[in-house]
Amino acid sequence: MASRHMFGAVQRRAFSASAKQASKVSVLGGAGGIGQPLSLLMKLNPRVTELALYDIKGGPGVAADISHINTKSTVKGYQPDADGLKQCLAGSEIVLIPAGVPRKPGMTRDDLFNTNASIVRDLAKAVADAAPEANVLVIANPVNSTVPICAEIFKSKGVYNPKRLFGVTTLDVVRASRFISQLKSTDPADENITVVGGHSGATIVPLLSQAGYSLEGKELDDFVYRVQFGGDEVVKAKDGAGSATLSMAMAGARFAESLLKAAQGQKGVVEPTFVDSPLYKSDGIDFFASKVELGPSGVEKILEVGKITPYEEKLLDACKTDLKKNIEKGKLVSVG
Repeated sequence: MASRHMFGAVQRRAFSASAKQASKVSVLGGAGGIGQPLSLLMKLNPRVTELALYDIKGGPGVAADISHINTKSTVKGYQPDADGLKQCLAGSEIVLIPAGVPRKPGMTRDDLFNTNASIVRDLAKAVADAAPEANVLVIANPVNSTVPICAEIFKSKGVYNPKRLFGVTTLDVVRASRFISQLKSTDPADENITVVGGHSGATIVPLLSQAGYSLEGKELDDFVYRVQFGGDEVVKAKDGAGSATLSMAMAGARFAESLLKAAQGQKGVVEPTFVDSPLYKSDGIDFFASKVELGPSGVEKILEVGKITPYEEKLLDACKTDLKKNIEKGKLVSVG
């Protein structure tokens, strides 16, 4: 009985009070390494009333398994064909896209581009046709390129809404907050390090100074490197058996929860995320991750980066150089 109460307490801390309205969430890639734990977390979220899972293999089986969990939401897995995908998406408020191949040792997120670009492109076409008003949360890497792919697809279909397309960079925030808590012996739940830029390597820019921290020298360099390349740490530790699936699922669920809270009327919901942004368009950078205030229509307000140190300014300069290339690479993917 104690364990049951403990789980309930954890669930209440992880997700807010009961849903105020019907919310259908679809997970494209729901049977994958990220998709399964992400779907589990969505089933535990009381704001979700209907959970729809799609994958090229195993979607109905994962849905059957998760459906036995004693929360109110209904769960259904769909067949891996065009009609199944269409039914999965119909009426969705949020579409999560973790679909794609995982990284292996020695691979960068850019190495995934050729395979994952075509997967995301085809899924984006289906979303444009079946759920053009949904909030689309892209997890499939490389996010710096897959989000622009989705944008171009939606533009070609005449349904692009920049307020409803998000690249999920929450894992960078989660990592930065955890890593600083390890250095400073603080409670990681009390840390919330702002991370801006993109979601790969040097495009990830943690802004420690805005949280009141002033690491120096090697300690600062090591912290930044670990945040930027934390994914490599996991890939290496899994020894070819996968990438950061569980932590990414938690991060994706956290962002989806924030979006649901905002959609259901909660004010002041702010999360860093990779969106169509005006902040550096003058530099030719159409998408950028920064703090975003969320609302019923998706993006409510994009916040400025704010005051940063000279060290962080150098990181940001390096970020912008790489990020511009990543975005252009995504835009060039054929929409045919």
